[in-house]
Amino acid sequence: MTADAACRGIRDVDPEGSIGLVGEEPVAPYARPPLSKALWKGKEESSVWRGTTELGVELLLGRRVLSLDLDERTATDDTGETHTYDRLLLATGGTPRRLGSGDDGVVYYRTLETYRELRERAGEGVRVAVVGGGFIGSEIAAALALNGCSVTIVFPDTGIGAKLFPAELSTFVNDYYRSHGVDVRPGTMVESVAQEGGVFRVETNGEPLEAAVVVAGLGIVPRTDLAEEVGLEVDDGILVDDRGRVHGHEDVFAAGDVARFPVEALGGTRRVEHEDHANTHGRLVGANMAGADEPYDHLPFFYSDLFDLGYEAVGDVDARLETVGEWVEPNRKGIVCYVEDGTPRGFLLWDVWDRVDAARRLIGEGEPVGPETLRTLLG
Repeated sequence: MTADAACRGIRDVDPEGSIGLVGEEPVAPYARPPLSKALWKGKEESSVWRGTTELGVELLLGRRVLSLDLDERTATDDTGETHTYDRLLLATGGTPRRLGSGDDGVVYYRTLETYRELRERAGEGVRVAVVGGGFIGSEIAAALALNGCSVTIVFPDTGIGAKLFPAELSTFVNDYYRSHGVDVRPGTMVESVAQEGGVFRVETNGEPLEAAVVVAGLGIVPRTDLAEEVGLEVDDGILVDDRGRVHGHEDVFAAGDVARFPVEALGGTRRVEHEDHANTHGRLVGANMAGADEPYDHLPFFYSDLFDLGYEAVGDVDARLETVGEWVEPNRKGIVCYVEDGTPRGFLLWDVWDRVDAARRLIGEGEPVGPETLRTLLG
């Protein structure tokens, strides 16, 4: 998605310049969020395509760049072909975290290919073990349950979304999933996975479980190997300035999941793995590659669907921070503000919609937020 957005940003500034996009996946760029949301609710798979070819981009698909020469401005891929460039964008994203050895057959959910694999294997009554209670694990567990699977979700935290949600809300989500037929097992660590006769046996620190399918949603590790090999500055992502330019290189840029960028509204740097950032950062960095020279001052948001629950969030949404909440209906509709040193750092808008821009403004203003402000935000 980031690469496609960057192509659009380039075209915003330069309608004619040549663009080559080398992608490891064998298909053209597509939107990722529907893979754990809309496609499981009846949306056609054809809806995910981004239309990159319409931008006059040469797509080199099913290939992986193995080496870069920053002095010669070349990139060599795994077919042996060497490509020259004037500007280089690293939009390498990330790779799924893995369970470890003995995980053959586990679906590490991230790509269109893994969606197709899981869609083929899922069905009425099929027993599925989902490992991970974070963003992807929670979404795919709900999607599979809605499609008739018998789902067990296991994770080491006390609740689904525990790293994001306040403890009481996270516990509520556990019970909400159980009310929808999901076997929720918090505090559970996977020790091993073995497959025999088409059945997985998952050993844990508690009761073992058996499943026809095991899906893992454990987050990603940024793909910085190419950057590291050529000496680019890396710290849980490739470090870039507010133009998306890699430190110390005028002609090398990074964007999306793999980029660690400065965030003026919050101070310091962040690395963000969500759709809004992929689109906005990718497009602006692409424009800057073509000469726009504009700062990235956008504070990205993210959203999720969990059965009939839904939320949008912006800023530092971190359960370790102090929170101030205002609820129309406890755990069903309300706003949680994440606070540090008395000032707002992030907002969780729980079944509250079209308030992201207002929440961004409050973060930018940096004034203390109390119940009255949250009631105003609720509308």
